[in-house]
Amino acid sequence: MTIRPAPLAAAVLATLGAPAFAQEQSCPVKVGILHSLSGTMAISETTLKDTMEMLIEQRNEEGGLLGCEIEGVVVDPASDWPTFAARARDLMTQDQVDVIFGAWTSASRKAVLPVLEELNGLMFYPVQYEGEESSRNVFYTGASPNQQAIPAADYMLNELGVERFALLGTDYVYPRTTNRILEAYLRDQGIADEDIFVNYTPFGHSDWSTIVSDVVAMGSTGQQVGVISTINGDANVGFYTELAAQNIDAFELPVIAFSVGEEELSGLDTEPLVGHLAAWNYFQSADSDLNDEWVANWKARMGGDAVTNDPMEAHYIGFNMWVQAVEEADTTDVDAVRDAMYGQTVPNLTGGTAEMLPNHHLTKPVLIGEITADGQFDILEQTEEVPGDAWTDYLPDSAVLTSDWPGLECGMYNTETETCVQIQSNY
Repeated sequence: MTIRPAPLAAAVLATLGAPAFAQEQSCPVKVGILHSLSGTMAISETTLKDTMEMLIEQRNEEGGLLGCEIEGVVVDPASDWPTFAARARDLMTQDQVDVIFGAWTSASRKAVLPVLEELNGLMFYPVQYEGEESSRNVFYTGASPNQQAIPAADYMLNELGVERFALLGTDYVYPRTTNRILEAYLRDQGIADEDIFVNYTPFGHSDWSTIVSDVVAMGSTGQQVGVISTINGDANVGFYTELAAQNIDAFELPVIAFSVGEEELSGLDTEPLVGHLAAWNYFQSADSDLNDEWVANWKARMGGDAVTNDPMEAHYIGFNMWVQAVEEADTTDVDAVRDAMYGQTVPNLTGGTAEMLPNHHLTKPVLIGEITADGQFDILEQTEEVPGDAWTDYLPDSAVLTSDWPGLECGMYNTETETCVQIQSNY
């Protein structure tokens, strides 16, 4: 693996006009790995770098791709959004990678997006996100809101009887947009405005005492309170630590999280967190032969205490789909590979099959898991595969939009005006 340090953001300007992706196939096939190895997001993203290295090594052991060895080119954007853009540009113009797998936060993805579109690059994005986007240069292998946030709200409403909601998030694109969708959905379900509390905190936030106290106070009416958490990165450590410090258990105040998985729990004392929840599309505890093999390979590589998680599975699916598309197209050319991606299927690790849709999103099952004392999840509910929506039905401006790249050559088609909008909404 080639590893180079993060450059100054000014490198964005320095490489303007450099050549885009190479159009002629050459060896080795280069895969860019764009994940933070330092900064506040390293707690989540370092594992995804390791995942990509394992997938590449496994493929090379099977003979590589198109007669070539695959080389991973690893860079560290250091949890800094402008640096994500600069490093993506370097990967495409200097390293001449054929594809990029990377980013975690929507802020980092949004920073990279104009560079991908300018240079006609291709990126696979492996993390749940807020939707409201469909770019011809990104395949979204994580969940959209209808595959995570909406089912989580339904679980709290129908299974836990939650009547008052605290929507707690980190202050950036993903939590704010997801919570806009959740607020609209909860109102649609009969939850009053005064029963929805929304709060945002910075990345790395550590003093949670006042916020947790305010949320607990919502229960003074006698109604059941629940937290839907879009807190990201190492701020989760402080949040769950404060819950334990105030002796708040999952029965009194259930929390369902979208960015806390096995990797994040591995750094926490999980005993006080038993019973709290997470909504994902994969858990390590999933019961399938393929998952047993995946977990065993990961532990053999990383050590017996190593854990797997949902974004790792998203990279597993995305990488295998990309390999299949390259083989079908007989080239790593971006346009040809993109055309070959539609309809690709890969067995997922939970026993079903992932399919790439015309809107660049996957079909995925929805899993609700309960934290156990060993830092794993007891799967309480699992659906069949749900098609991912690029545009939500719960925001009026988005409800009229659809995405269909092979059919309409458009990711933002207005079904009322029958026109293709060229810019993304809400940003």
